Amino acid sequence: MRISLIKYLFLFSVLFSSQTTLFAQEQLVEQQSTSSELSLDDSDGSSKGKKKKKEKDKDKEKADKEDEVTIDSVFGIHLLANILTVIFIIGFIYHRNYHRTELLFTFFAFNFIIFLLTYVMNHVKISMGAAFGLFAVFSMLRYRTEGISPKDMTYLFIVIAIGLICAIRIDTMSLGIICGIVIVVTWLLDGNIIFKRQFSKLVRYDKIELITPEKKQELIDDLRQRTGLNVFKVSVDRINFLSDEVLIEVFYHD
Repeated sequence: MRISLIKYLFLFSVLFSSQTTLFAQEQLVEQQSTSSELSLDDSDGSSKGKKKKKEKDKDKEKADKEDEVTIDSVFGIHLLANILTVIFIIGFIYHRNYHRTELLFTFFAFNFIIFLLTYVMNHVKISMGAAFGLFAVFSMLRYRTEGISPKDMTYLFIVIAIGLICAIRIDTMSLGIICGIVIVVTWLLDGNIIFKRQFSKLVRYDKIELITPEKKQELIDDLRQRTGLNVFKVSVDRINFLSDEVLIEVFYHD
């Protein structure tokens, strides 16, 4: 009995040990497969992370390139359109009509500086504080010059507007159309086509007896004869009865 019991116990221990070994092997295989899957997931995750990082780096490089101020063919075309438009308006319309040269430097300098400033600000991102600081600097500038006529101020506004328009990012065809419209409208309005151009001068006049309203036509005829101008209207500014002299603003057509 003891021998048979010992044999049964031995057989049972052998079977249990074999089953335990098989179970341990199965657990080991499962752990190895799980670890391999985890390693694959980690590798996939790391590869995805690297891809995202590369994409972010590319986007950053692209944004940096967009922020850079590049002097390329587009800049040259826009600058050429700006210069030609200003030359045509100032040279062939303004100077041809008024024959004034003292404001030519102001017109071209304002136009060129506004063009460059707008072109740079379109490409470079500046902070809100820098923008307010730039605005404050320009608000401090004051030009203490002699009285400028409304027509000269209008031409100054036109050249500034042309500099702004030519510096923004628009296609060449649209830019050419806009500049052409500005040229045509300026020529029609100030080219003696739609409206007759009129000029004015201050004249010191000695025939004080002709300044009465009933002798207005005689005054105009006398001014036409003595000045040679096509006078169509007069306005009395100052009267000096002590010296029998009157200051008259004379309006005439070219």
